[in-house]
Amino acid sequence: MHSHDYALLLAFFAIVLLPAPWLGRFYFKVMEGQRTWLSPLLGPVEQGCYRLAGVNASQEQNWRQYTLALVAFNLAGFLLLFAVLLLQGYLPLNPQHLPGQEWSLAFNTAVSFITNTNWQAYSGEASVSYLSQMLGLTVQNFVSAATGLAVLVALCRGIARRSANTLGNFWVDMTRATLYGLL
Repeated sequence: MHSHDYALLLAFFAIVLLPAPWLGRFYFKVMEGQRTWLSPLLGPVEQGCYRLAGVNASQEQNWRQYTLALVAFNLAGFLLLFAVLLLQGYLPLNPQHLPGQEWSLAFNTAVSFITNTNWQAYSGEASVSYLSQMLGLTVQNFVSAATGLAVLVALCRGIARRSANTLGNFWVDMTRATLYGLL
């Protein structure tokens, strides 16, 4: 390796590690519902999401409720994405008139995007319509990452609280992770 390679590696680690303490404090405040610099802008949007979904943001869930909400959310996302991929030939925003994916490919694609592995066994825009990309794949890119963040936060709460009966609220964690962190 040359000296400029070492400088590049050092610069990379500096760019990644220097903001870590500030980002960590920011994420902690966001996930615990504390005020941040984005609260005036995103707070009303967050509250609107709760009202629209019928979520009581102050009500925490035990581990069973949290897990059930997580599984139900991911199952619904899987079924929606699977259906969109299977039926894309009949859905709008398909100017190339691409047919729906074969069931096994649609299943594989849906599972991979739900689990945030995003493994693709097809040739992108040559076999997936605009609607499938927007409504299915792009949405899952966000919510699968938000799901991972929510599970991490619940794990941290469980460790920190030791004897508490609740882990937070899955729907609140998902909303905050998406609004404040991923968007």
